[in-house]
Amino acid sequence: MQGRSKPDFGRRILLLKPRGFCAGVVRAVDIVNLALEYCGAPIYVHHEIVHNTRVVADLSAKGAVFVDSVDEVPGGAWVIYSAHGVSPLVRHRAAARRLKVIDATCPLVTKVHLEAVRFARLGYSIILIGHKDHDEVIGTLGEAPEQTWLISSEEEVAALNLPDPDRVAFLTQTTLSLDETQGIIAARKARYPNSVGPPAQDICYATENRQVAVKAVAPECDLLLVVGSENSSNSNRLVEVAGNAALPAYLIDDEKAIQPGWLERVRTVGVTAGASAPENLVAQVVRFLKTQGFDRVEEVETVAEDVRFALPPELVSLAPRNARAAGSL
Repeated sequence: MQGRSKPDFGRRILLLKPRGFCAGVVRAVDIVNLALEYCGAPIYVHHEIVHNTRVVADLSAKGAVFVDSVDEVPGGAWVIYSAHGVSPLVRHRAAARRLKVIDATCPLVTKVHLEAVRFARLGYSIILIGHKDHDEVIGTLGEAPEQTWLISSEEEVAALNLPDPDRVAFLTQTTLSLDETQGIIAARKARYPNSVGPPAQDICYATENRQVAVKAVAPECDLLLVVGSENSSNSNRLVEVAGNAALPAYLIDDEKAIQPGWLERVRTVGVTAGASAPENLVAQVVRFLKTQGFDRVEEVETVAEDVRFALPPELVSLAPRNARAAGSL
């Protein structure tokens, strides 16, 4: 690769940290596993619990049934809302069918929903920065559909025609690229200088930390491999961040997706994983790279993560008494 001259110390792997599961994903996967343990199979899950094909397949094998609509769930059965959240309409349908609900919505997504409700009640027009048809965006839009405008580019900001330009609020999907949103937010500020946003940014800590790690190692790498599924927004953003740093990058489900041609003339390969990708897939990628001559592995930690989210009370109430007494939940 041109422009990346390094001493020849052999081929190496830079293993980025933090990588992989975030606190919201850990919580969501734990919720499904515990629900299966406490209630028995089948347990229904509204949409993919997280956007990773391997995680979904593993949970399906244990008895989780993933559905596109709560209308597919038998009346009175247990249903889990995915980490991406749902709209009020889904909640109303579930209640009408007397479904027993366990909410695995990531608390950071819930925060965005509550902000949408608050701004709507105050009479604001809401600009939602996000990707159309993403599960998280669909849920957030549902909180105030008549007052929310979805945009995904600076050009779409210019095309907005809001009722009151002095009463505008903005929110963002939690899994966007920091670089991507900066330009849109700047365009929003220029078009609507009196617009307001939440007290803290909506992009989640894990999304930001993984993107920062990619930027930190980009000058040292010839190639970046991002472990994650194609429908994972935060994983796709990691590939984009690398591209913005002129670093070739590929999104892979596992080591089987790696093409030999990618590794030609590569001395240093960076490996990371989206927030919904399990660590065992990363380990498989590293093992494969070792067989290709990448015999040095260096873990590069850019920031420590210690975030934990509590389980939802409706799940805790189902736990056996001895588990609650022991404080294992």
